[in-house]
Amino acid sequence: MTNERRAEAAGRHTVNSPEVLKALSHPLRLRILRHLGAVGPATSTTLAAALGENTGTLSYHLRMLERSGLIEDIPERSTGRERWWRGVRSLDIRRPPQDELTEAERVMSAELDRMRMEEDIELARQFTAGQAESEGWMRGSRSLIHLTKGELDAFHDDYLALLARYARGPEDDAPDDARPVLLRWFGLPAD
Repeated sequence: MTNERRAEAAGRHTVNSPEVLKALSHPLRLRILRHLGAVGPATSTTLAAALGENTGTLSYHLRMLERSGLIEDIPERSTGRERWWRGVRSLDIRRPPQDELTEAERVMSAELDRMRMEEDIELARQFTAGQAESEGWMRGSRSLIHLTKGELDAFHDDYLALLARYARGPEDDAPDDARPVLLRWFGLPAD
């Protein structure tokens, strides 16, 4: 089964356009998405307070995220000029194949990778520093296994299916003791 078919089978929508890549290649937009995913719906005013930005800046970046299909407004919660925003659920964001990107899009892709790697390094530092005090909330695993390219693809797809199985956001009926948890997976050849 292809990645897109697996995503659709899990009720997910695959997004792999250069426009989405461009929307994601800004640090504030990544912070907005993280906040909406962890805390739930917010207005530009509440996001500005939470992220230490002004509402004009937040409004601009919210529109960019909306145009890219990454967030949506909640009409039933919005009143007058106040719009409530939430992350679009069931998105499976994939990078377009490198050979389909323009040079400018490859540069954006590399910048997005750099920003995400900086974030991942900081998360690894937090994991190391805080594991003893985490009361079991920090878990990790490292492995070395021998795989074919096809098996690595299957492993990746299985990981995404596992994420979809456990996925729920702040608006879902989560148990009272559920917390937002950051998960990372990547594989690379050891030789």
